[in-house]
Amino acid sequence: MTNSSKKDSILVVDDAPDTLELLQRNLESQGYQVFTASDANKAIKILETTAMDLVITDLKMPGASGIDLIRHIRENFKDIEVMMITGYPTIESAVKAVKAGAEEYLTKPFTDTELFSAVQQVLEKLHVHRAIKDPSPPSLTSRYGFIGESGAMQMVFGMIAKAASTSATVLILGESGTGKELVARAIHYNSTRSSAPFVPVNCGAIPEELLESELFGHIKGAFTGATETRAGFFQTADGGTIFLDEISETSLAMQVKLLRVLQDKEVYMVGSTRPLKVDVRILASTNKDLTLLLKKGLFREDLFFRINVITIDIPPLRERGDDILLLTQHFATKFANELGKPKPRFSENALHVLRSYHWPGNVRELENVIQRLVVMTEGDLIEVPDLPSLMRFSALQETGLNRTLAQVEAEYIRNVLASVKGNKTRAAEILGIDRKTLREKLSKTEKKSPL
Repeated sequence: MTNSSKKDSILVVDDAPDTLELLQRNLESQGYQVFTASDANKAIKILETTAMDLVITDLKMPGASGIDLIRHIRENFKDIEVMMITGYPTIESAVKAVKAGAEEYLTKPFTDTELFSAVQQVLEKLHVHRAIKDPSPPSLTSRYGFIGESGAMQMVFGMIAKAASTSATVLILGESGTGKELVARAIHYNSTRSSAPFVPVNCGAIPEELLESELFGHIKGAFTGATETRAGFFQTADGGTIFLDEISETSLAMQVKLLRVLQDKEVYMVGSTRPLKVDVRILASTNKDLTLLLKKGLFREDLFFRINVITIDIPPLRERGDDILLLTQHFATKFANELGKPKPRFSENALHVLRSYHWPGNVRELENVIQRLVVMTEGDLIEVPDLPSLMRFSALQETGLNRTLAQVEAEYIRNVLASVKGNKTRAAEILGIDRKTLREKLSKTEKKSPL
């Protein structure tokens, strides 16, 4: 489902009790709030009293049909999407459904995967449309420094609260750009150590030969250039928290020394034989799979178990659903204010591309993209051509470049028929074929494609 702290509400309308029960169970398993109705009249009564995001309706039902229900929804309710399902697929029924206002058309029997995919696509379009209408939602708030309302982030917030209430070691996992240091800071500043230092250390950015000295300090004369005694990061963080970012980049020899700190709460300065007691909470992070490094012998198992008391796994941006839209508006406002420019608007297609993009660089990449758009785009509307070319190409791939020619042709015929209200003569003229050829294509399509 689209990741949102508010459950999307779905009304399923079908005269078959078994179908209603099956769809309700399957959709609820994905986290949706599901209502059911056995006919169009009951569905309308529910719609008049309960806000819905999506209506999934059967085509043929006693009394008013699914087409009648779709028309009623489009004429009387705003901001609701509709899907049609039917066991009697024909070109005519597909055209009628599209003309009446159905966003998707699904034929029985369909798999759970097909159902979930269609529902997700429809709801994503709905959320993008709502973001266009309300680009600055009042619910745009920051929690622990994060902008996000998705279910995945709510779980992270819950883990931060639990970790902050203890003194246990925490391992923070996540891809680059997801906000691992932000999580570490949130834990520290909401803990009993908040008034003491928070010291972040990027283990991958410090050369191996200098890392021990940087972490534990050194005494005067310990090595060439050590002209004075100097404390390390652990001494600096005494009483507070040290954040070992990308701990997976440390050598096995350094891992032994870190294990000793965790076990004995003491460090040895380079060149000294006397240990120094330190009271430091250790938070660690990595963007690598530590279990794989364990198997390869590149990370010590005993250290892994010591740092992995509490694990917080930050979801990648692509799994945070509508948080992408919230972050887009947040960064657009931020950079527009910095530049003294009006906040730009985003077209519905542009938001759809942003929402669908894979985001390998996560939130950091999104922030950079929005900053570039605010700086470089002329005017107050950002459209698809303004987006980076790689992003546009990715969107094209996802919207149909992997389909067969027959699938593309079938969809095009359906769209043309819908545009001329089912007039086959006019459709044949637009397609550049005669009515006989059109009839043949329609016949093949009805046999091979669940339009």
